[in-house]
Amino acid sequence: MTAGMSQTRKRRVSLGLRGRLFGTMVVATAWSVGFAGAAPSAMAEDVQSKQWYLSAMQAEEMWKIATGEGIKIAVIDSGVNSSTPSLKGKVLKGFDATGAEGDEYDDYAGHGTTMAELIAGTGNGGGLKGLAPGAKIIPMRITDTEFQNKHSVNAYDTRDAIRAAADSEAQIISMSFGSEFPTAEERAAVEYAQDKGKLFFAPVGNSGKEGNKEEYPAAYPQVVGVSAADSGGKVGEFSQHGQITDIAAPGSDVPYWCDETFQKYCDGNGTSQATAIASASAALVWSAHPDWTANQVLNVLFDTASRDWEKGTLSKYLGHGLIRPSMILLKGKGDPGAPDISPLTNEKTAGSPASPAASASGSSQPEKKEKAEDAAMAGSSTEKDDGSQLGLILGGVAVVLVLGGGAFALARKRRTA
Repeated sequence: MTAGMSQTRKRRVSLGLRGRLFGTMVVATAWSVGFAGAAPSAMAEDVQSKQWYLSAMQAEEMWKIATGEGIKIAVIDSGVNSSTPSLKGKVLKGFDATGAEGDEYDDYAGHGTTMAELIAGTGNGGGLKGLAPGAKIIPMRITDTEFQNKHSVNAYDTRDAIRAAADSEAQIISMSFGSEFPTAEERAAVEYAQDKGKLFFAPVGNSGKEGNKEEYPAAYPQVVGVSAADSGGKVGEFSQHGQITDIAAPGSDVPYWCDETFQKYCDGNGTSQATAIASASAALVWSAHPDWTANQVLNVLFDTASRDWEKGTLSKYLGHGLIRPSMILLKGKGDPGAPDISPLTNEKTAGSPASPAASASGSSQPEKKEKAEDAAMAGSSTEKDDGSQLGLILGGVAVVLVLGGGAFALARKRRTA
């Protein structure tokens, strides 16, 4: 907590000039690329059988209405291999912010390619099938510890990548990187992205049991912080929690490419995967409602999120609840709200026809309403929606909070920006 800040925190913390981490958690304080609790078990030919959330979220039914076609998503990560069978024809020209050899199609870790496949993969060749297979990917490459150790790199790569994403044709930015260390330059880039009308998703982090410190960019007020849930609807104990959590998405037991060789998938957990799936959910909704603004797409996702507590109160584990694009696409539920009011800050934003002027940066953010974690922890399912008992339901999966899971992570060396 910064000096002079009261115990009642604002929605987001104030900024400081520090280093930052790659990935979504620190593994035993080691600053190296690694996967905690990962097991190389899923080969490409059977990996789709492990994508439990597709049936839980009623993906096949949603794809009859929308596939994400017409939506472009900027994936800020370790690069995206456009040659995997599942991504052929899905990856557009992007930007390499690393300042090193190679380009945005050279994925040095396999992480970025995983995120791209979870979002827009076709499933061809037995690869991961994306929740929004009609969407297109715009890759933005940034660096991790191992890459930094081997190359001279751009010290402002995340700033440059976010700005490039904001200037691109992407409507959605999905950045499965996280850090405890914000920078003024990065925050300005995030604000710029909002002013350009982008919808920005990032993970809350995987260090729920190791400090649970707020991570960026999820902690910036303009970014949607995503936590991770499993097939039983439980929020993984690795998933960070607190005021930066805005919504939860499937992130436990979700396969990923084991490394940059792209020979096999591993089993893993992480808010990285949850962020990609939340981004794909937004793509489905936006493709069905192309006239909506980023604010309206996000507002309707918040409005239809699964919860059994009072609307407008937030759980520190689930935020507004568990993401359910099927409620919008299959049942026509949800209020998109005003096109120029951010559901994150309740303030007027730029980037929409109704709000052409840039919003003032640096303004104080409203505090979140009182948390609903006590009610949410009880896991009750008494609320009815459209005549049927839904409570905390993802497809047909009841949600009970805070248990489960190991951790899927890439740790980034600290550095000043």
